Amino acid sequence: MSSNAAICDLVLPCKDEAPALADLLSRVPAEFAAIVVDNGSRDGTAAVAQGWGACVVVEPVPGYGSAVHAGLVAATRDYVAVMDGDGSFDPADLLPLLADVREGRADIAVGRRRPVGRGVWPWHARLGNALIAAWLRRTLRMEAHDIAPMRVFRRQAMLDLDLRDRRFGYPVELLQAVTRGGWLLTEHDVAYHPRAAGTRSKVSGSVTGTLRTARDFWRVLR
Repeated sequence: MSSNAAICDLVLPCKDEAPALADLLSRVPAEFAAIVVDNGSRDGTAAVAQGWGACVVVEPVPGYGSAVHAGLVAATRDYVAVMDGDGSFDPADLLPLLADVREGRADIAVGRRRPVGRGVWPWHARLGNALIAAWLRRTLRMEAHDIAPMRVFRRQAMLDLDLRDRRFGYPVELLQAVTRGGWLLTEHDVAYHPRAAGTRSKVSGSVTGTLRTARDFWRVLR
């Protein structure tokens, strides 16, 4: 939700996440102003977001990268956070990440998923993530162990990277760019919860979705 006390915009890329948004937006700390990017929803996502006082941006071009970039362009604050809008993360876990960036310990602070129970993170999605992260650590000496599912950074610095991927390869392109750019990165464990009932992952919800995402990942590796 938007707040006069907010010092950081929170971009929530969403496609058919209406069942998750009411609970999620009610728990956003006052330090964050929510920007919900509606990326082709058919379930009233935008209406729910507006009802909770969030800024709503409509991005008709499909793709995770398209939604995140649209939210970044719409943001007005110096600091920006990005997090999925499916209810799998606690927005309060963004606070230590924001503190790292504000206090100069990091140029970008990211989350490392820690599932709260069995079955939360399907094996095929976890394996794909682990392989990509290991490749980046080995080839680029990247410090993160996850593909930054939650992250905080300075808005203008991220825009200056001029990231081009508009699909699921976006976070991998981002990690390559910040590593090559010499950004100081910190990583925090974040709880990974089951998605909200009534929502379905576009990535880990099926083996096909995971394979499609893996294809996007490998396409941007260089």
